[in-house]
Amino acid sequence: MNKVFEGLKVVDLTSSLNGPFGTMFLADYGAEVIKVEPLGGDQCRTWGPLEEKSGESAFFCSFNRNKKSTALNLKSEKGRQMLYDLVKDADVLVENYKGGVTKKLKIDYDTIKEINPNIVYASSAGFGQYGPYSHRPAYDIVSQAMGGILNLTGHPETNPVKVGPSVADHVSGIYLAVGIMMALYYREKTGKGQHVDVSMQDVIFSILENAIVNYTLNGEITQRTGNIDPSIAPFDVYECKDGYVALGAGNDKMFERLCDAIDHKELLEDPRYATNVLRFENYKPDLKNVIEGWCREHTKAEIDAVMDEASVPCGPVLNIKEAIENPQIQAREMMVHSVHPTAGDLYFQGCVVKMSETPGAVETPAPIIGQHNREVFGLTPEEEKQLIEEGVIAKNPILDELNL
Repeated sequence: MNKVFEGLKVVDLTSSLNGPFGTMFLADYGAEVIKVEPLGGDQCRTWGPLEEKSGESAFFCSFNRNKKSTALNLKSEKGRQMLYDLVKDADVLVENYKGGVTKKLKIDYDTIKEINPNIVYASSAGFGQYGPYSHRPAYDIVSQAMGGILNLTGHPETNPVKVGPSVADHVSGIYLAVGIMMALYYREKTGKGQHVDVSMQDVIFSILENAIVNYTLNGEITQRTGNIDPSIAPFDVYECKDGYVALGAGNDKMFERLCDAIDHKELLEDPRYATNVLRFENYKPDLKNVIEGWCREHTKAEIDAVMDEASVPCGPVLNIKEAIENPQIQAREMMVHSVHPTAGDLYFQGCVVKMSETPGAVETPAPIIGQHNREVFGLTPEEEKQLIEEGVIAKNPILDELNL
């Protein structure tokens, strides 16, 4: 076995980001992931950036590598039957419709488990499969707002600011993949499948850290603090000669090493900074000003080298070019090439989890819509053509030109 999920068959009804990100993880590590797209394709096929000549969405290609594509009209009786036939021997079905949609389409868990009692059926929606909001649609920014993180992000004097990347989508995708793996492990022991239910709002709420316990323990509603940590000091972003650095000293020994490194040992004699609790209470303005004053006299590279030598957690604030070219990112193969049949060479994120015996890999580019209709459903060219004319399946005509 070369891949940990080799032999696992996953029927993927997801679109946009949270579901495809989760199934990408399974595909990268060997699962056969069959995307079942609507006739118009996954909506994120139209999201930028678009490759100039082909019009292919680089966004779509990034999160749908290693997958196969079919396109079914699940509102048609024949299309639903083709899905039912597909899931008979599947291990996993994944969907991210808003609550209630799968029941209307007759592809909900209760229906699918009648066809395949042992299947792991995984759902990832904005608000999950039950509760007063389960019927509502959501995107990442809504989940960040209603999960509580948006109000915590930004500086005290600014409006709430969303976390830059779609953190609700990405972390939900990770939880979705973990939930599927837990359900597969349970099935391995008992032979029983089950329904996995992930809510993007739940996911964001689950990562609020001290904001939760500050309220439940002390009745305190945490407010925006910019880059300052809500419980550790110094733990901040500091301006320097050519940009910014992030730096943190989470215990007394680290603080001692920091003071030595910046040649301000007098801070160690100041009773205001004797413990982390006191440092946090007295961080602004004096302690912050001393550290930032030192940083402003040095470059990012100089500060990084000094803190590395002192074993104090520190790193320059990198722009996207610098992050991509960072030697650690490059050494760990976190950027990989994939040659798409129409978009050409694409360069995007690699596999995160490094495994010694069953490593993940990006082996095939994201599929063109309907590329694998014949393979997945066992259709002849004539049968495929007939189903396209009936509006049951879809296929991009360019596939024939490419001999795919």
